[in-house]
Amino acid sequence: MNRRLAQGIDGERATTDRPPVEAVVALGANLGDRAQTLADALTDLARLPLVDGVRASEPVESVAVTLEGPDAAAPAYLNAVAILTTRLAPSVLLGYLHAIEDRHGRVRRERWGDRTLDLDLIAYGDARSTDPLLALPHPRAAERDFVLAPWLTVDPDAVLPGAGRVDALLARLGERR
Repeated sequence: MNRRLAQGIDGERATTDRPPVEAVVALGANLGDRAQTLADALTDLARLPLVDGVRASEPVESVAVTLEGPDAAAPAYLNAVAILTTRLAPSVLLGYLHAIEDRHGRVRRERWGDRTLDLDLIAYGDARSTDPLLALPHPRAAERDFVLAPWLTVDPDAVLPGAGRVDALLARLGERR
């Protein structure tokens, strides 16, 4: 493991002293064999050190979202949500998520561009952070039905810290359409 992963983005260390926390990870892919990539990424998540369990939604398809908004002409995304029970510090977990993306050919050319794999840390227990390297909860999670809907299938009582119950957030999104 490289030093950045061992210490985490902000110097936190991976530790067995940390109590287990549920971390919510959104998975998405719109290039290549999307279903296989998501399945492989879930296997990678389950193999991480200090991860004691992974529960995942079934994949759902969604329209690509670009900086200009939804783009039906772009390759569609396959999305899923995984809930990890982990003792990894959030910054260490994020470092592992980036390493998994890299192993699956993720190239960061443009913001919100097409990708082989996208892993977003949506929530880490009740943690809150405004650090630009690790914003928690994810700042746009409450606006993304392709995150909220699969999350509900894994945890019907899910709550996005600071925003409220996931079922209510999803209902509000539906009302706006």
